[in-house]
Amino acid sequence: MKKNRIQFPLHVFYDGSCIVCSREMAHYRQVASVDLLLFTDASAADFDPSIYGLTREDFMAQLHVRDAQGRFLTGVDAFLALWEALPGFPYRLLAHILSWPGVHFLAKVGYRVFARLRRYLPKIAACDDGQCGIGHRREKPDGS
Repeated sequence: MKKNRIQFPLHVFYDGSCIVCSREMAHYRQVASVDLLLFTDASAADFDPSIYGLTREDFMAQLHVRDAQGRFLTGVDAFLALWEALPGFPYRLLAHILSWPGVHFLAKVGYRVFARLRRYLPKIAACDDGQCGIGHRREKPDGS
């Protein structure tokens, strides 16, 4: 086994207040093996990032995955590890394609753009207590 090989289970830290992020993680929960993936909403008021040596802002800036050895992967690399843990051909194919150097580079650029713009997406969870940390746009009571 390679020294830097990802060790399962993976602990996935995501922005549960982001509508796109939370829907995607809900999908992964449905298809994932319970013993391979553990999901944590980093926007939840009871989430304590300090036990991992990071801040809430760190976790909210991009997807984080922590492997069984305690190593963190972020952004596109986190997705790559996550897809490797999921069963089925489509996820393994995505992971394989994403590992190609040119595709990996473009995906990193695209993810950085998305991560910065997602604050403008409608939010799911109420962030009025300041816990979210990325400045989600507030929806008005009339839904606008």
